[in-house]
Amino acid sequence: MLKSIKSFFESHLAQEQENPEDRLHQTNLASAALMIEVMNSDHQIDEREFAAILDALQSSLDVTEEELHELAELAKDQAHQATSLYEFTRLINDNFDYEKKCELIQNMWKIAFSDDELDKYEEHLIRRVAELIYVSHSDFIRTKLAVRDS
Repeated sequence: MLKSIKSFFESHLAQEQENPEDRLHQTNLASAALMIEVMNSDHQIDEREFAAILDALQSSLDVTEEELHELAELAKDQAHQATSLYEFTRLINDNFDYEKKCELIQNMWKIAFSDDELDKYEEHLIRRVAELIYVSHSDFIRTKLAVRDS
């Protein structure tokens, strides 16, 4: 992940949460990190991709207004430094059901297609995340086609 985004998520995800609501909130933040990584994977920030991320964060994830603005700033002020996706996909595997995982993959496709150009790095990242969160290949393709054709 990006260094600044990684730092944000480490500060919000570091502490162990026993409350199920807090754990779900952490998982939603991990999902947001993966969506931001799709936007950054082609090394070009397009305003349409940025708008798609904000839309996905507002519509499908439970993030506060403050976190939404902080995430938006982090995405705008990117500093490329890749690291493992494991810390985020682990939270998703532990806390999301299969339907919610498919929704995440669909949101990632929306971001990738939002600039009317699917980059090979975007597709590769979404494929990797789908594999890491155990979304079947058929659902990976189904969500891709649904977004592409909409």
